[in-house]
Amino acid sequence: MVYGTPKNIFKMNMNCIAVDDEPLALQLIADNISKVPYLNLIAACSNAFEAMKMLQENHIDLIFIDIQMPGLSGLQFVAALEKKPLVIFITAYKQYALESYDLAVVDYLVKPVLLERFIKACNRAKQLHELQSKDVNIEVPQHKEYFFVNADYSQVKVMFDHIIWMEGLRDYVKIYLNSNNKPLVIRGSLKSIEEQLPPHRFVRIHKSYLISIDSIIAVRKNSVFIKDKELPVGETYREAVGKLVNRNQ
Repeated sequence: MVYGTPKNIFKMNMNCIAVDDEPLALQLIADNISKVPYLNLIAACSNAFEAMKMLQENHIDLIFIDIQMPGLSGLQFVAALEKKPLVIFITAYKQYALESYDLAVVDYLVKPVLLERFIKACNRAKQLHELQSKDVNIEVPQHKEYFFVNADYSQVKVMFDHIIWMEGLRDYVKIYLNSNNKPLVIRGSLKSIEEQLPPHRFVRIHKSYLISIDSIIAVRKNSVFIKDKELPVGETYREAVGKLVNRNQ
């Protein structure tokens, strides 16, 4: 049953859906949602497949869902989601609590649910939603072509255009630059640096190597050539390197 249309005009509003195969339980969840001012119920769904359709057609911030349902259980449904909204499980069974928290859900409510306990779970979801909104609203300049690293007791500016490749060595990273004969050695992880780089200009080819795409001279099945250096391609990263080559053919 469809109740409304997505609002999200204000940051505190949260679009939600309720999913339960028992009509009375579904109605009770809908009634509880109507008592929470910052929740906007988009639809009440009798199974996971209806819920999937709602997620495809609407922006949903929060899902209230039962666990034991025919066809596809609540646990299976949530585990299958690639982009997962916040989730609150409402179920008559306590034994799934541990498994549910492996899915990083907001809360696990056992029927019958007191309104006070329901609102407490909603408030927790609202806090998480606002934190996520703050993260999304951080503005990153699109023209940024550099980042800073700690090296030689200084904050050193590294231009993306100057990077040839990087090598991770436990707690250190070597950054090889076309503007310097010696690599820049910094303390940190390759992963933390990778997160600062534009993904369309750099590619991870090995757990220990990250390279500039523009610096690639040739690619083999198990290696990549950069200037006079041949670097191995890890098995985990072969598909990414293959896609890179096919994309630019």
